[in-house]
Amino acid sequence: MNNEFKQYQDLERVLVTREEIAAKVKELGRRINADYQGKSPVVVCILKGAVIFFADLLRELDLPLDIDFMAISSYGSSTKSTGVVKLVKDLDRDVNGRDVLVVEDIVDSGMTLSYIKSELLHRGASSVRIATLLDKPARRRVNLEVEYSCFNIPDAFVVGYGLDYDEKYRNLPDVGILHPRIYTK
Repeated sequence: MNNEFKQYQDLERVLVTREEIAAKVKELGRRINADYQGKSPVVVCILKGAVIFFADLLRELDLPLDIDFMAISSYGSSTKSTGVVKLVKDLDRDVNGRDVLVVEDIVDSGMTLSYIKSELLHRGASSVRIATLLDKPARRRVNLEVEYSCFNIPDAFVVGYGLDYDEKYRNLPDVGILHPRIYTK
């Protein structure tokens, strides 16, 4: 791979380029602007993986909005979700009566976002929609509607553009498939 980051050596291949990501984020921003016209949503970033996507998406939103953050743990240093959702950082604001847009890096099993959606609705949110950079429907374990998705991807372990393996690779500007030799030691 011809790239300036040494971490690209750990990838099997680049799956989605930074140019493709930028184009899809713009397109997604237009859809969200149209759907939330006349509304003032709370846009929630799921830390840490979604932070880069979240920042880029926010710059495409021409809406009055509030932002907040949640941190959820279900992976640890594994490549597969444990299925146990642990709330690490909760919202700082009340979402009662508000439209909420949850921004996530990847939807895999759907268990984490199903939990978050249920929790926010329980707290009185008027609506909860999900925007994700990557959707991996082949791994879905729960029935979950993802309203906004940039890319459907195959069942592979991906890193870059905020996604990590053991806290590494988040800074890669593209999304790539991590070579199994990295996580099967």
